[in-house]
Amino acid sequence: MPVALAVFIVTVLASCGAPPELREPTALPTRTAAPTPPGASTAPATPQATAPPSVAFTPTADAGLVATACRNGPTGQRVVQLLRGRAGVLPAGVQVQVRTGPLCAADWQFTVLEVTGHEELQVVTRGQPAAPTLVTAGTDVCTIEVRATGPAGIRALACEAGPAARPGA
Repeated sequence: MPVALAVFIVTVLASCGAPPELREPTALPTRTAAPTPPGASTAPATPQATAPPSVAFTPTADAGLVATACRNGPTGQRVVQLLRGRAGVLPAGVQVQVRTGPLCAADWQFTVLEVTGHEELQVVTRGQPAAPTLVTAGTDVCTIEVRATGPAGIRALACEAGPAARPGA
């Protein structure tokens, strides 16, 4: 009898098969859901991970941070005309040659002139290229106006470089 009992238990256990969690599902369970209204989505809203749109970054050349050669003027000759005109800084008979500039930062300009028989003349102007206005001219152009309201590129040239050196020094 013990053998018969053992065979019976083995037969019963063998017919049960694997436990439910180890069996492969033969069919997916079905579920009935309430009908969805037209146009509605049954999928939960999930944010889409997308790359930000590519934006072409073009630095502005006229930001005022750096003084660069003026593209649209004024010309060195225009600066000389300004100094000989109403400003009265240069007498008509003095020979002048543009050594540096004009360099522009925002709507300001910086120019260095060689004046025959005199020290170099630094000139700071601002405004429209065709009609610049004189801010200051001399051997030291780091004035309060230039320091307080001038763009960084002009301040660097006018104030950080120091006064113009004497010829031969």
